[in-house]
This record gives sequence, C-alpha cells and structure tokens, in this order.
Amino acid sequence: MTITPPALSVFETLESEVRSYCRGWPAVFDHARGSRLHDEDGHAYLDFFAGAGSLNYGHNNPVLKRALLDYLERDGLVHGLDMATTAKRAFLESFQNIVLRPRDLPYKVMFPGPTGTNAVEAALKLARKVKGRESVVSFTNAFHGMSLGSLAVTGNAFKRAGAGIPLVHGTPMPFDHYFDGRVPDFLWFERLLEDRGSGLNHPAAVIVETVQGEGGINVARAEWLRALQELCERRDMLLIVDDIQMGCGRTGGFFSFEEAGITPDIVTLSKSISGYGLPMSLCLFKPELDVWEPGEHNGTFRGHNPAFVTAAAALDTYWADGQMEKQTLTRGEQVEEALLAIAAESGDPQARFRGRGLVWGLEFGDPARASAVCSRAFGLGLLLETSGPRGEVVKLLPPLTISPEELDEGLRILARSVRETA
Repeated sequence: MTITPPALSVFETLESEVRSYCRGWPAVFDHARGSRLHDEDGHAYLDFFAGAGSLNYGHNNPVLKRALLDYLERDGLVHGLDMATTAKRAFLESFQNIVLRPRDLPYKVMFPGPTGTNAVEAALKLARKVKGRESVVSFTNAFHGMSLGSLAVTGNAFKRAGAGIPLVHGTPMPFDHYFDGRVPDFLWFERLLEDRGSGLNHPAAVIVETVQGEGGINVARAEWLRALQELCERRDMLLIVDDIQMGCGRTGGFFSFEEAGITPDIVTLSKSISGYGLPMSLCLFKPELDVWEPGEHNGTFRGHNPAFVTAAAALDTYWADGQMEKQTLTRGEQVEEALLAIAAESGDPQARFRGRGLVWGLEFGDPARASAVCSRAFGLGLLLETSGPRGEVVKLLPPLTISPEELDEGLRILARSVRETA
C-alpha cells in the first residue's frame, strides 16, 4: 500500500503549531471501528496506539455505542456538574461491585475534571492538605501531565520547559533499574530522608507509575513497588499511583499495581475509564483521606454523564467475569514472542524490548531508527508512536479487544518496518 499525504491546508494555516501526532500520521481520518481507522481516501490503518491508551476497548465499540445512543435518544442528562444523576449512580454502583469490592479496595471516588492531569492535580492537592507538607517525590523519566502541578513531578525536560516558570515542590528520585542494579533500591532516597542537612523537605507523598509509558515503557518490579510502599508507610508519606495510562486493564489486572499486591493511598485513573474515548477521570483515595471541604476542588466538566454511561457499560461487559485479564495476558505473550524475534533480527546490538500485558516498547540505540520504524509502519498501514526521553522506543499500545489475527498482522508490519529501516 502506498499512501500519499493529503493536502492539509486548513490544519497547517489555522491550527496551532503545537499539534504533534498528526505530523507523524499525515492523513485525514474519517471513521473507525474496533482496531482500525480509515482515512477520507479509503486507506485502512491498524491501530497500535489506541488513543494513547484511551481506547482499550477499541474505536466505537458496539456495546458501548449502543448504551450511549440509547441514553442520548431518551434525552439523558449530558452536563451535570457534580449533581446526582442516574448515569452517575449506575457507574458508581458498577465500579463498586465489579472493581473495588472484589479487590477489597476501600476507596472513595472523586470526579476531579475530565482529564488525567486534573486527577493528578487533585491527588497532589489532597496529599498536601492531609499531611500539611508541600514536597512531593516523583521518579526519573516520569510523566504525570501538562498542567503546572503535574509538570512539577514530570521528568521530561522538553515538557517541563514549556511551563515557562520554575516548577517547585517536586523532587525526583531514581526509578527502578535507573542504575542497572548497581545501587541498592532507595539508597539515595533513604539517605536524604535521614540526613537533616540534605535539603529535602519531608515529603507529603510519593507519586509513581508502575510502568512508565511516556518515559519509555520502563517496568517497575513488583518487589520494588512493595519496598516503595513500605518506605512510604515507615516515613509517613502517602503513596500515589498514577494509573492513568496503565490502569483499566492495560497490564492485565484492572489496576496495574495488583500484581505487586500493594494498596496505594491515592490512585488516579483517566484515559480508558470512560471506555469510549470520552473525557473522564477519577481520583481514588482511602476514606480517612477524604478531608475535602465541599467545593474545595471542583470543575465545570466533572459530571460528563455520557462518559458515566459508557464507563458502566465497559465494566459490566468486560470486567464482570474476569476474562479480560486472562485475554490481555495471553495477547501479551503473543507480543513478547514476536518482539523477541524482531529485536534479534533488527541488526541493532542495542535493541531490546520490555513490557507487561498489552503495553510494550522496542528500544533502539539510535532514536532516529525508532522514528524511521514508526514512519515506515504508517506507510504500511500501522499506527505506532515513539516514547522515551530521546524518542528511542517504539511504543505498542493496541486495544485490549484486538483479535489474535489483527495483533499478528500488526506485528508482521512492525517486523517488516524494522527490516526495511536497518
């Protein structure tokens, strides 16, 4: 298949230069279903990006679409601030019965606003309010959002520079594997906490991703996460897990921290929590942390009822019987087997891969190779994106509902793209 880039005049002349994804995928997309998108010229693309993880159940999932259309056709409330609605009640009941109770998680649920960074901002504010302290520890190569509080705990220098002002009250620590196993876990962190001359203010909280998506698909070991929780408990710090991209089943379990057997104090969710790509986020926290005053943190679009409808439908359809987790882990084994061969045949001695469930990264020594692979894959009808501090990692993020045949098709295109860019 040969794809000719379309004329993008109105996008180039009117839309801001800040646009990014469209530069790597020069097409005008028209419709999508499941794991495939179609542009206005009739070309089909297999989607290994899934809306940056916001489309875990694919594009226009028919079950979720039916629930949404039925709700809209009966004039169900669309905008509701934080008012009680039937759609919100149905979601909360499904979330409690299908997600929280079976996992013995005690969390209260907060709707902080429509995006992931809204949830992170709420988590940071709550932790500081509870502990009466300002400092929050994050980790190298972390990404938590683009608003100021979230940027302060984000590692990427390019994104941080966009703030235009000093980013304060955040301190980075080494993520798992940062020193390639040569330094004991949390040695530096513990030393700073103990030393009254270190200059580190006692942190209110630690925020962590169990798998760093934008940071390069860096996977924390379960034992590292358990040690982090123990450190937080011992040092009177709250543990915040940012599960915005890795939650909702991306790594297998509904929450990415389940495998480690930990219970964070605060959890943020967004992206695929609505199930349909509709804006929605949650901030979950233990009941004793619910010290908010009414209206102390609010937002106009935190009551997006269509998102509640599709979110409840997604939980009822895919999480009531436990099959989604098993399917995702099986698909992950399929990806891992393919990447083993692709890396070995890449011609790059520094090529390596890593991941969990259905999030994987293929790293190259030269970042230009990763970009070239994604570009060639687009020409062959596969959507891929890079990640990592230098863009050196090809990121695989297909829908969880992808079929084994579609997954194999995409992996074959990836393998060809790697061969043809050697």
